Parts: sequence; structure tokens; C-alpha cells
Amino acid sequence: MAGTTPLLAACALAGLPAEGASLIREGENALWRLPGGIVARIGRTGQTAAASRELSVTRWLFECGVPAVRPLESVAQPLDIDGRPVTFWHELPPHAHGTAVDLAPFLRRLHQLPVPSFELGNLDPFVRLPARIDGASTVRSSDRAWLHERLAALRAAWADLPPGLPAGVVHGDAWGGNVAVTASTTYLLDFERTSLGPPEWDLTAVAVEQGVFDTATAQEYTAFCEAYGADVTTWSGYPVLRDLRELRLTCYALQLAAADPTRHRTEAHHRLACLRGESGPRPWHWTAVS
Repeated sequence: MAGTTPLLAACALAGLPAEGASLIREGENALWRLPGGIVARIGRTGQTAAASRELSVTRWLFECGVPAVRPLESVAQPLDIDGRPVTFWHELPPHAHGTAVDLAPFLRRLHQLPVPSFELGNLDPFVRLPARIDGASTVRSSDRAWLHERLAALRAAWADLPPGLPAGVVHGDAWGGNVAVTASTTYLLDFERTSLGPPEWDLTAVAVEQGVFDTATAQEYTAFCEAYGADVTTWSGYPVLRDLRELRLTCYALQLAAADPTRHRTEAHHRLACLRGESGPRPWHWTAVS
């Protein structure tokens, strides 16, 4: 199994079988299916603290009665393998990705929960953005300079957001793909970015699916708002959060383009052109990248 050194080392430490492991998905994190209904998740270098927080979040959600993916409790984790965190989880039953409407009740419940006793940290919407801009090798230096200026302006705007919903626990990466719908239960997934912050951050992630990507219809977005109980686009601070999401999505595409220009350069450059006002008004019909 090529490229499985962290997996094999972690399984050996945890006393779990690795023979017959199969790759589920490889992105910023790699997911492997192990025998016995176990899933191993291998994180990025330097993300062990984030993996520990994610484990704490899932255990806390279980205590709060929120259906969420559950870690394997028979293993002391996370395991640190050459700086990369490895965690083990119970595999979910056969499932499909959820929709924004499936996500809405989870967000409403999560945003109403009391702050947990363990340290969550504050939401940082700017994490990794400077490095991604510096590493955007497929664009001109003038484009990188413009992106840094955009980043600085949004930092100032973030610090001066108008009053909104009460701050609390936010998921941090709210979209239908982080909801798993099984025959009997719907589960919330992926708490790597769960933190304390404005609930509007989660709601904006859904709003841009309709307003920027054009992957959700107006009717679907209305159904989401009705299920949650609020429409973030009516809040005066929404344009700041929308612009932040757009910058993050563009910089992520630029990171992928730097690693694989053939696959991702066209979409990354399209997103940059949209931000620079060269592609007309929203929605911009962005295509998902991974």
C-alpha cells in the first residue's frame, strides 16, 4: 500500500489491523477504511492540537445528544506520527451527503448549546491565507499584491463587524457534505474548524452556495433559512463574511493550482478574476475543486 507509512505506524501503535485497508478519500486529510468498521483519519503535519480538539468536540456533542461521528474510545488518541495526527473513528452505516436543509437543524442546535468546558479557541477566518497567497505561483506578482491588500482590508472589516447573533460554538465548515444521511439517522461530521465565533459564519457558508456558486436554488436557500430560523443575507455584516468566504475559496483554488496547474489553473484564475471585478456580478458559477 503505497503512501501508507503513517497509517501502518499508527495501526501498529494502536494494536489495530491494517491489512486490507482501503483509501476512502485523500485531500487535506486522508481517510482509510480498516477492518472491523473503523475509519482512520490522517491529518496534515502540525495539526495534532486541532485533532485533539476535534475529538473533544465529538465527545461533547455525544453528551449533548447531538448525532455526530464518534471516535474509537478503545485507543488513546490522537497518535502523532512524524508530526501528523492519526485518529480512529467508528464507520458510519451506508449514507449519502446531506443538503443545506439537512444541515440547518444541526446548526440551530449547535449555535444554541452552552460553551463547553474545554478550550475551543476563537474562529480565525484568516488561517493559512497569507501562505496560500504567497504560494500562488500561477498568478502574477501584482495579483498576489492585490490579494494581500484584499486580505488586509477584510481583517479590518472583520474587527469592526456590526452586532449580530450571540457568539457561541460554530461548526466552521458548514455545508451539506459534512452531514451524513443514513436510513435511520442523520449525523454531523468534520469538526476540525469548530471554534467560538459568530454563528453568521456558518450561515454565510450556505448562503454563498446560492449567491456565488449558484449550486443551490433560491427555493432551496429559502427552505434552509426557514429551517434555521434566520436569513444571514439580511444582516448588515453579511457582505464582509461573504467576501471572506470568497477570498478563502479563491486562495484554496490557487493553492491547488500551484500544485497541479493542469487540473486547477482555469478555475483558480476564474475565481480571482471574479474577485477583481472582471467577470460581472454574482452568481459567478464557480466549480468545486478538491
